[in-house]
Amino acid sequence: MECWRDGVLERWNNTKKGQYSSSPILQYSKKNSGFTLLEILIAISIFAVVLTTIYTSYTGTFRVVDGTESQADIYRMARIAMERILEDLESIYIPKRGENTKSGEDTFQPFQFVGEDREIKGRPADTLRFISRAHINLSGQEQDHGTAEISYYVRENDEGDNFVLYRSDRPIFEETFPLEEETGGLVLCERLISVNFTYYEENGEVREGWDSASDALKDKIPKMVSISLEFVNSSNPEAPLRFMTSVALPIEQG
Repeated sequence: MECWRDGVLERWNNTKKGQYSSSPILQYSKKNSGFTLLEILIAISIFAVVLTTIYTSYTGTFRVVDGTESQADIYRMARIAMERILEDLESIYIPKRGENTKSGEDTFQPFQFVGEDREIKGRPADTLRFISRAHINLSGQEQDHGTAEISYYVRENDEGDNFVLYRSDRPIFEETFPLEEETGGLVLCERLISVNFTYYEENGEVREGWDSASDALKDKIPKMVSISLEFVNSSNPEAPLRFMTSVALPIEQG
């Protein structure tokens, strides 16, 4: 009886298996076990959208970082340039009248202050020359040269798309003066769009240029000088980075 029951159970199990194997759902699953072309195309499209979003965010972050670093470099250059110009002007040297005379005869007396209003490709590129006590000794020797001719001038960079500001610092010796102007300078800052010096007289009159050797400004220096530097803005070329400052010059002579 137990074998009979087992036989019945066995036949019952086989019958159930046959019922499941012939089920329409299982037959449909076996025939559609892979992906259709439409499903693959949809998956590829979703992947492309996600990848494009990630790439855009990634490159955008790097552009922001590069722009921030570029502006940080410009702010650093502007700060150094302004501090250097201000220190040179605050140390301006004005010889006393008759200081360079000997035995009743006039001897050599260098110019005092010359600022020229210049342009390069229609953009301000002013120059400035004067005598100052702010000499920077780069020779490594301890010799004090006293006064020096300080000169600021502008040149185009190698690509010709922006300016470079140079600073020349040359000790004055009576037998070698006058020195060649606008040569032998060191780079003070780069990536400039414009360099502009503005001069103010004691009565408040504004001048774009100054020459203390001229009849109108004989032996005079400005009451105040304003400096304006404009740098290239890589993130917005239409809005250059502008830095401005002013310095009142000492009126004492000698």
